[in-house]
Amino acid sequence: MDPDCSLHLIERMRWDDVARRIHNGAVAILPIGAAAKQHGFHLPLNTDRLQAEWLAARLASRFDALIWPTVTYGHYPAFTEYAASSSLSAPTFEAVVREIATGILGSGCRTLFVLNTGLSTLAPVDRALGRFDSARVNHLWIYGGPRYPRTAKALAEQHHGSHADELETSLMLAIAPHLVDMARAEASPAREQATAGALTPSDETSPNYSRSGSYGDPTLATSDKGEALLASMLADLVEKIAMFIAKDLTDSPRPEAIQSVLR
Repeated sequence: MDPDCSLHLIERMRWDDVARRIHNGAVAILPIGAAAKQHGFHLPLNTDRLQAEWLAARLASRFDALIWPTVTYGHYPAFTEYAASSSLSAPTFEAVVREIATGILGSGCRTLFVLNTGLSTLAPVDRALGRFDSARVNHLWIYGGPRYPRTAKALAEQHHGSHADELETSLMLAIAPHLVDMARAEASPAREQATAGALTPSDETSPNYSRSGSYGDPTLATSDKGEALLASMLADLVEKIAMFIAKDLTDSPRPEAIQSVLR
């Protein structure tokens, strides 16, 4: 998680230190990023996790936030035909996110940002967070800001893509180039238009056939594209968080356990 996150990762802290940070107003970040989801022949299964944690580290440094451990299992039904790709049912994943968020807010955090790297995870996370006060919880989709889509459109050379493709591979070349094996990058078959449904490595007649698991053309990826994409993505996320924090939030009562350690 470069840069140094020793002051932000709660898993490296003592509980009373976390309590004091919460009491002093630190916001919470909950990253969501798969650690067991295929990303072609050229990217590791934990690509989403790496992206989520890279972004969380920089956002936490910017806003002096606390980072909760990454939710590495989620609802990813489009990839289960590929070995080692795991997916929870939507209701199970929704319940997991809701219970984790309940614990974070119950610990006294007034503001929680859920940093989501997925697509099929969007609706379950929205449902999970819909039960909370919208003034305290914000769902951040890493691709959702105005700058990133513009940058992606300007840079993309591929004709189609959405997974382990030119753009995602470029991101990884900027984040963790030592984990990207460009010699094994393989484009998926050309498509006139995207077709909804799961990817398959076995049914060559399917419009979603991909031997490698990529959907798009990762061979066109470069680290320069990745740097530009990351800059736009971070700018979008920083703006959203800053605007949310700037709202005039009312003080929330803190749990007895937190109050006792701070006396």
